Amino acid sequence: MNPRSLRLALLTLAGLASASLLRAELSGSPQPGRQVSAGYRAVVTRTNQLDYLLYLPKDYGADASKQWPLVLFLHGAGERGQDLQKVAVHGPPKMVQSGRDLPFILVSPQCPERQVWDDAVLIGMLDELQARYRVDPKRVYATGLSMGGYGTWALALRHPERFAAVAPVCGGGERIRALLPSQQEALKTLGVWAFHGGKDNVVALSESERMVDAFKKAGVTDIRLTVYPEAGHDSWTQAYSEPTFFDWLLQHSR
Repeated sequence: MNPRSLRLALLTLAGLASASLLRAELSGSPQPGRQVSAGYRAVVTRTNQLDYLLYLPKDYGADASKQWPLVLFLHGAGERGQDLQKVAVHGPPKMVQSGRDLPFILVSPQCPERQVWDDAVLIGMLDELQARYRVDPKRVYATGLSMGGYGTWALALRHPERFAAVAPVCGGGERIRALLPSQQEALKTLGVWAFHGGKDNVVALSESERMVDAFKKAGVTDIRLTVYPEAGHDSWTQAYSEPTFFDWLLQHSR
């Protein structure tokens, strides 16, 4: 194993009485303009392997001094497992697979089977990616659908200072965290664009409405909720087809 592929970091996890040691390993040699498979291994109290698709913009290698925005995409419960191709069935990684050029680094991890998104492991993975690639730390964004929408809300609540803007689709979360005084200063400067289907019978529209209301009460002003009245649970097809979606994300800076 290449020693330079290892890095030790200390993480404090909610629900654990003491800090644990985390080891991360990144693999893969992406070429600009292509989406490749790679992996992140975190050892906290158990081994948690996150494989992911990684895309670098086609002009990534043109200017060695340029920093790039990074978008983290979190899939839904149906795409969990060990087949990375499942990750590319929706959202931004699907766009890349179909040949679309995107002006940012895109990382799309795959949640292991029978698990949900672990915000501590996701943040550890982002730390490693930011250390390895030319990521603009002021322009990191998160978006996700269904279970990934819940994961996006969780990242916004637990680590608002790490993101310039988030876009959760048909998700929900622990809205009481938005009212914690320790989070509110960072939350106030976070951009939020949420999406939901008016006829969603898997995750009720009220889940997004309550999160948006909680964020507003916490002082977030750059926030909106787009509801597609006739959409069911699949509101992500319309959300990621919004003509201004990526422009809106990328105009935000932390």
